[in-house]
Amino acid sequence: MNVTANVPALPAVRKKVLVFRELPPDQLARLQAVHEVTVANPRLPGQLAAFHAALTSAEGMIGSSYAIHESLLASAPQLKVISSVSVGVDNYDLPALAARGIMLCHTPGVLTETTADTIFSLIMASSRRLMELASHVREGRWTRNIGEDLFGWDVHGKTLGILGFGRIGQAVARRAALGFNMPVLYHSRRPVDVAHELPELAGKATHTPFDELLQRADIVAAVLPLSKETRGLMGSREFGLMKPGAIFINGARGAIVQEDALLHALDHGTLRAAGLDVFATEPLPMDSLLRTHPKVTALPHIGSATFETRHAMAVLATSNLLQALAGERPAAVFATGSS
Repeated sequence: MNVTANVPALPAVRKKVLVFRELPPDQLARLQAVHEVTVANPRLPGQLAAFHAALTSAEGMIGSSYAIHESLLASAPQLKVISSVSVGVDNYDLPALAARGIMLCHTPGVLTETTADTIFSLIMASSRRLMELASHVREGRWTRNIGEDLFGWDVHGKTLGILGFGRIGQAVARRAALGFNMPVLYHSRRPVDVAHELPELAGKATHTPFDELLQRADIVAAVLPLSKETRGLMGSREFGLMKPGAIFINGARGAIVQEDALLHALDHGTLRAAGLDVFATEPLPMDSLLRTHPKVTALPHIGSATFETRHAMAVLATSNLLQALAGERPAAVFATGSS
């Protein structure tokens, strides 16, 4: 009997892999079975030296939520591929990767529905003041039926404006239009052929100019990637365009919003509330006024943070890396590494 029949063949050369954010044990084992793996999280002072030492010979990297910039890449002359356990790639210096011929992979698709759940949860929580009212009970202040000063606002039937209409934006639109009978306005660089690509949303989701969307929507949700064009997109002018009593939701990237302008709109404008899962600086600094603002529902960037989804992201990221190191085309390539 051939006891090795079901054991995958090892590559001719075991390559050096740097894991810069912890992976689930089963995915780390997949890498260790075929490559030489160093686990070093540069966010931890005790592992920073090991991270920089491993860079010098790493051919592949896998991790997330750490800035990979030109000066760091200069210390990694052997690097061929980075596999990010994320869909967003704003932590990566894309021109520097292209100049060095380094492939970048990411994890689109697997986190779409979970992130859309989080964004719609923020819509519900902000509109119905759920965090505020839960504290009312927790702190023993619920001694009689609440009065109008603690009432929330309906979500069903309200007009939802979505900034960005990729996978996640479309998933949010389905929840709104099909589940809550909400007219949906969306703005994206290119209109989507809803009738053919998203027939379930035909007649329910309408491409709308940016300013018009802000003026008409009762709730505006940002679901945009961070780029040169979207950085600081929501400022004083934009919040000023929003209708009185509107709610703003950000489930994309914190830097899309000028946070001082948001605070001003909450304190001195007509913005009713904001629901935020992302911030310009994370974790949110203790002195940030957004942390304790009575009109803000703030979450610790939990868009994809479920057991099932985070594991699925790790599986895809690990597969991407193994395929790239084997000379195959990974399932989810963001950039090929060619300038």
